Amino acid sequence: MKKKKIDNVVGAPLLQAMGLRRRRNQSHLHHMFPAIPIISGALLFLFAVLSLLAPSLDNENLLLRGSLNDEIERQTNANSGIVLRVPAGGGSLSNDLWSSRLSKLYYGCSNASDNFNSAEINTRPNRYLMISTSGGLNQQRTGITDAVVAARILNATLVVPKLDQKSFWKDASNFSEIFDVDWFVSFLSKDVKVIKELPTVRGKVLTPFTTRVPRKCTPNCYQNRILPLLVKRHAVRLTKFDYRLANKLDRNLQKLRCRVNYHALKFTYPILEMGKKLVDRMRLKSKHFIALHLRFEPDMLAFSGCYYGGGEKERAELGAIRKRWKTLHTRNPDKERRQGKCPLTPEEVGLMLRALGFGSDVHIYVASGEVYGGEESLAPLKALFPNIHSKDTIATREELVPLSSFSSRMAALDFTVCDESDVFVTNNNGNMARILAGRRRYFGHKPTIRPNAKKMYKLFMRRNNMTWETFASGIRTNQIGFMGEPNEMKPGKGEFHENPSACICVDAAAKPRVDLGPQSQSSVNRKTDEENKTRTDSSEVTDVHTADEEQDWSEPYYLEHENGFHAKELSSNGTDTDFSLLHNSEQPELEEIFSD
Repeated sequence: MKKKKIDNVVGAPLLQAMGLRRRRNQSHLHHMFPAIPIISGALLFLFAVLSLLAPSLDNENLLLRGSLNDEIERQTNANSGIVLRVPAGGGSLSNDLWSSRLSKLYYGCSNASDNFNSAEINTRPNRYLMISTSGGLNQQRTGITDAVVAARILNATLVVPKLDQKSFWKDASNFSEIFDVDWFVSFLSKDVKVIKELPTVRGKVLTPFTTRVPRKCTPNCYQNRILPLLVKRHAVRLTKFDYRLANKLDRNLQKLRCRVNYHALKFTYPILEMGKKLVDRMRLKSKHFIALHLRFEPDMLAFSGCYYGGGEKERAELGAIRKRWKTLHTRNPDKERRQGKCPLTPEEVGLMLRALGFGSDVHIYVASGEVYGGEESLAPLKALFPNIHSKDTIATREELVPLSSFSSRMAALDFTVCDESDVFVTNNNGNMARILAGRRRYFGHKPTIRPNAKKMYKLFMRRNNMTWETFASGIRTNQIGFMGEPNEMKPGKGEFHENPSACICVDAAAKPRVDLGPQSQSSVNRKTDEENKTRTDSSEVTDVHTADEEQDWSEPYYLEHENGFHAKELSSNGTDTDFSLLHNSEQPELEEIFSD
């Protein structure tokens, strides 16, 4: 009872105080209610006045920045939570994305000179050269081209080359099933005598002597090593024939290379017909289109030693594939990327294209094999460019069946579409990229975008900490000299197949007709005149490299053995790179994983 009494004594005053406070609060609120509508009305009036006085965005700002509705918000770093805003539109750039203003000044020129003897005069009797190519379609193409020149050097008759049917690509096609053999023989008839089979002597087919020449073998090398064998044995077969001829030759032989590569090697009718259908269907979708050669297969990524952010799953999967190459030592992924040796991811290709000015409405034909990560890897590219196509999406299964079992014939379809595209883009610098770069230079300098990965590395790594405008400006700056424009590369720089400078001539009559935009015509004339002084033939181009640094991509090779793969890497000039797994040219040769 005593405790209850104490509670009542303490609780009563407390309840009275709370009641008094509640009555006071209600009184204050009662007095405030009339003021609320007045304050709200004043705020609305103030907002209305400010909206009338605020300046409107002009068209230029809209074009450069894009509205919020036109932007694609992309999470570029899931862990950091930072979002890079990428505009859906490409923006307004001063240059034409689909052509080069200076391309009309140049043309391909590969006709033989007057002092280039005919095949009838040059060819000696009883000398037959055979070659066995190596690698995929485009690596074999370089071998075939060089084989014709080697036969010319040796004054020999060339037997139609035998294609590689046992390597990684495992395509059983022979020469005549990919290339028009009759056209090949007839077109070259004035330069080199070509026959389809070895002749018989006294009722017996000649048995060729089989050997191999070192890579980058010079004309003297052929005359010292192979000519004595031809004189003695009459028929010689050269195996693993890829990059077996020196990069630098005299002008007549370089032009012969061009005649073979750009004119004599023509795909068979079924391939050309299907290729034309693919190109026509892309043209129906859009006036212009991009062709993207995307090398992002698991094997290639594993060999590259690069890391693409896939965590332990990626490291385990690609690490298991790397074990196939017994002699391939561990590489530092960060170092590989800093040196520009890592192929761009699909996402990085998309960001590069958007930064260069291509909007989301552009149609892209993708030529690729199995993409590591599948649709998950392709999703960022498709988000930026929804109009993605391939031979499998624009052709029916029935149309592709005659070719689908043959990797080289399917590669020939992609080659055709990439060659005919308005803009060709690649994420690597393998054989197909190099050959198409040279071919597109020869046939009018059609835009060819090859990423300057070494320079763009920092931009991609730091893109979460910069505005889109800064990122895009950096991409455009770093790509100067890597867009397929005339005068990007010095003569002799890189493989001849990618830079056929001896076969590019200046059209002097076209110079006055070309609209050079902000660059004065007189400055171009002075530059051309100065270049002409350094040429032995005043019509031939001496290219000047305009990029800060030539992209240095290495040439990895690998060979299938019964118990796995062995690998080495050679640089484009034929010297061993820092990988240098094999040093002796007589050791087993290795096929190029970047082939095609």
